[in-house]
Amino acid sequence: MTHEATVHEAQTKILRELLFQKDANFVELCKVSDLENDHAKFHIKRLVELGYLDKISGRYSLSVKGKEYANKLDTDTNTIERQPKLTTIMIVQNPKTGKFIIQERLKNPYYGFMTFYSGKVQWGESVYETAVRETLEETGLNTNASDWQWRGVYHERVRHSDNNEIVEDKIFCIFYTDKFSGDLVTDFEGGKNYWLDLDEVRSNPKHYKSFEIEARAATEFIGLIESIDEYGVDDF
Repeated sequence: MTHEATVHEAQTKILRELLFQKDANFVELCKVSDLENDHAKFHIKRLVELGYLDKISGRYSLSVKGKEYANKLDTDTNTIERQPKLTTIMIVQNPKTGKFIIQERLKNPYYGFMTFYSGKVQWGESVYETAVRETLEETGLNTNASDWQWRGVYHERVRHSDNNEIVEDKIFCIFYTDKFSGDLVTDFEGGKNYWLDLDEVRSNPKHYKSFEIEARAATEFIGLIESIDEYGVDDF
């Protein structure tokens, strides 16, 4: 998995300028950057090295990678906009016992909380592929993409009670299956897996506030649900 490089403020100004025109020469970009020639030259060269700019016949333009990155800019503030994370929630039920895979989270934030396991969608990956990959990684079980049933979308925003700020913004695609093979891995770095009834999770004081929404998806299609959940410093 790749991560975007940190972009300097002057580089952000250059990228923003090129959002609104096909290309520009060095003098034009130097003026936009508000830097002396040598400093501007350094930052323009850096953008080329990062793959954000193409240089053809002395003129600079946004590369495909640069267009994708610059398109995230809030052009009023010259900052990259924060965007919700796309994640999947996997609900796996044992058809013989009726119990579900429930994961106890043993890392921060939400240390000790219990719910269905989840995983982030990787770049270029379908949400069904995420369900298969994350299930193997998190539980050791094998599943097929065609066996996962899509049960809806849950958009959760988490507000910290100490300052009322939104500290998390996640969009969950929820999937259900009772078809799998292999043996459940119970212990792994960052958590433990259990086969539990839903009431056993409810009886644990450290279950997520979103659990009832997720539990509904264990038996029915929930469509789209949005909520704001509040957690304090002892939880988050």
